[in-house]
Amino acid sequence: MNITQKIISAHLAEGVMTPGQEIALKIDQTLTQDATGTMAYLEFEAIGLPRVKTELSVSYVDHNTLQVGFENADDHRFLQSAAAKFGVYFSRMGNGICHQVHLERFGKPGKTLLGSDSHTPTCGGLGMLAIGAGGLDVATAMAGYPFYVKMPGVVNIRLHGRPAPWVAAKDIILEVLRRLTVKGGVGKVMEYTGEGVAYLSVPERATITNMGAELGATSSIFPADEATRQFLAAQGREQDFTPLQPDPDAAYDEIVDIDLSALEPLLALPHMPDRVVKVAEVAGRPVNQVFIGSCTNSSYTDLMKVAAILKGRMVDPGVSLVVAPGSRQVLTALAANGALAELVSAGARILECACGPCVGVGQSPVSAGVSLRTSNRNFEGRSGTADAEIYLVSCETAAASALAGVITDPRELGEPIQVAMPDKFPVDDRMIIPPPPAGAELPLVMGPNIKPLPVAAPLAEQIEAAVLLKVGDNITTDHIMPAGATILALRSNIPAISMHCFCAVDQTFPQQALEAGGGIIVGGLNYGQGSSREHAALAPLYLGVKTVLVKSFARIHMQNLVNFGLLPLTFADEADYDDIQPGDSLIIDDLRAALSANKVQVRNGRSGKTYPVRHSLSGRQIEILLAGGLLKYVEKNV
Repeated sequence: MNITQKIISAHLAEGVMTPGQEIALKIDQTLTQDATGTMAYLEFEAIGLPRVKTELSVSYVDHNTLQVGFENADDHRFLQSAAAKFGVYFSRMGNGICHQVHLERFGKPGKTLLGSDSHTPTCGGLGMLAIGAGGLDVATAMAGYPFYVKMPGVVNIRLHGRPAPWVAAKDIILEVLRRLTVKGGVGKVMEYTGEGVAYLSVPERATITNMGAELGATSSIFPADEATRQFLAAQGREQDFTPLQPDPDAAYDEIVDIDLSALEPLLALPHMPDRVVKVAEVAGRPVNQVFIGSCTNSSYTDLMKVAAILKGRMVDPGVSLVVAPGSRQVLTALAANGALAELVSAGARILECACGPCVGVGQSPVSAGVSLRTSNRNFEGRSGTADAEIYLVSCETAAASALAGVITDPRELGEPIQVAMPDKFPVDDRMIIPPPPAGAELPLVMGPNIKPLPVAAPLAEQIEAAVLLKVGDNITTDHIMPAGATILALRSNIPAISMHCFCAVDQTFPQQALEAGGGIIVGGLNYGQGSSREHAALAPLYLGVKTVLVKSFARIHMQNLVNFGLLPLTFADEADYDDIQPGDSLIIDDLRAALSANKVQVRNGRSGKTYPVRHSLSGRQIEILLAGGLLKYVEKNV
């Protein structure tokens, strides 16, 4: 077996390991972050168990750290009370980004991790099977319920040779995105092997597995080898190491070969992570802002390279350089060895150890500005400036460009920077609060911004509703439910946050949906790609959306729709998409029987045409829809 199959086999609770068939996995660990965690713990409370049943669950605060009003502070107080009550570790604000901290302090090779954040596969850099999901799936996993997912195909990405000078891990994953696109990983796990793996540290591997989310992949994973053991030993966790390699005769569904010695520094053009070109092709374009950080590139080795490049120099006067260390551990190490002083002396502004600009919380670029970022997504408007142009780059390209004031190939800097991994990291877990031995009698502390969950009705026998909105391909969850400082503060208040639903596409959508009493959304390919935020399903539910009919779905969003009782359907003939117009009345009759037989037909009240549509729902998912969502299904069956 390959690595993915070995971990799945050891955690298989139901099903058979045939690609495309639904399986159930035992989950060892979970993580949540504060933008998704409040809902997840409200959902866990609704299940009715006094304590989580996982080996380890951790609640992180890293997204909503800008406390302009009371809302975020209240949510953080609630999360800390929920962690104590339900037996969850609590990582305080300022301790770092969930994926970076989990990699450092909790991840274990061979274990399963489910997180309410799409970049949870970061821990695949340690040899974990780490999967992103909606908060409700994480809540049920914390309750001991297995996680259901279609058995993924496994793509073997074989890394050959040694990375060329100035070629970073970011360039490797950008090359994968260039070849496979943002739809290329749907239903698959990317498994990295080959002699090139040995040249990558665990943080570099984590950069690659992190951005596997941009491929739409279920997860990405590296072997657990000597580099893994050394990283865990440096974290004081060598006892957590388990060697993990594919069998010599392991089979894969696809193979992709990459010659690392032939790569050049790459970047992703606005506004999609797969619009990848060589840095040299766009070198010379003026830059207004550089952001170095996010869960993709904020490790010790990342920022040490940046400090070495900037040492003794000054950032160009036209560039605002901001740096966000990924964890308190990283910040402490940089402060101790003088690298932090080098960054500050060069003109970098140091942000707290949090997600920050990556999710539109602060540091929005100037109007029509060019911002180079080491983060993982460059969706239009995500930065907080609607007309900004966001490029995704490595730390090396970012630092070189900050100095020059224009997009710069880092190879122009001369000899490449080499940074050794430390033998020992400065481990200090005092900002991680362990749960008390028993917390059942502790109260949940809820502020006035925390509102009850909306709940769907059981699926009706007939749906007749107007098309509220028609959108194109690659609609992201940022389009459906934007991030940003103002909107993130409303994550625990579904009525309020729903007033921002689809406003990036049509500012009148929330009011139209309410006035119409709900309706149907029609979309193109890869609908719902991006973040795991279940608010992109909860807000349409609150606004009365009954069905989403598209050419194809991204995995996490489709499951979130099912979890909250919204019917996801796909066109049998994609050409039918062109015939449907906003305002058309669509009718689905005999829905319950048609779903079970997978012979659903949609009739257009305007044209009279009938469209055959499909679904990829399992029998269990159909039962969830019929029940009115996963919470009702769990209450009934578990």
